[in-house]
Amino acid sequence: MFRKMRTIGVPLSKEETIKIFEKQKHGALAVNGDNGYPYGVPISFVYSNDRIIFHCSITGHKLDSIRKDPKVSFCVIDQDNILPEEFNTLYRSAIAFGKARVIENGQEKREALREIVKKYSPDFMKSGEKYIDVEWDNVAAIIIEIEHMTGKAGD
Repeated sequence: MFRKMRTIGVPLSKEETIKIFEKQKHGALAVNGDNGYPYGVPISFVYSNDRIIFHCSITGHKLDSIRKDPKVSFCVIDQDNILPEEFNTLYRSAIAFGKARVIENGQEKREALREIVKKYSPDFMKSGEKYIDVEWDNVAAIIIEIEHMTGKAGD
C-alpha cells in the first residue's frame, strides 16, 4: 500500500522515528486541498500512541480538506545541517501517513487539548484548563491515526 523507502540515506528504526516525532514541536501537514491541489501547512502537534494530535480553528481550508478526504501525510525535520563544501546535508527526518479525523466526543477532545497544553505549556496546566474552557467552541481537535511511518538520516 505504501511505497518502500528509496534509501539514499539510512532508514531509521521505528523507535528512532518515534523519538523524532516525540521531540519536535512543529511539522508540515499535507492534505488534498481545493481543486485537487495539495495543501501543506505548518502546525504544532503532539505525538502520542501512534497518533498525531493538533488543533485548529473550527473553520478553514485545513479542516475542509480533512473532512473531504481524511488521508494525510505529516513530516518533521529533526536535523538539517548544510555542508556546502561537500555538496551534502546532514539530516534526520520522519514522515507519517494516516487518516485524520475531527474529534467529536467532548471528553476525547478535552484529553487531546490537554496533551497539547502539557507539551507546550507544562507549567501552566491549571490556566491551560481554563483556556480550553474559554476557547472550547472556537477550536477543533484533530487526530491522525498513523498507518505508516518512516524515518531517514543522511550523513
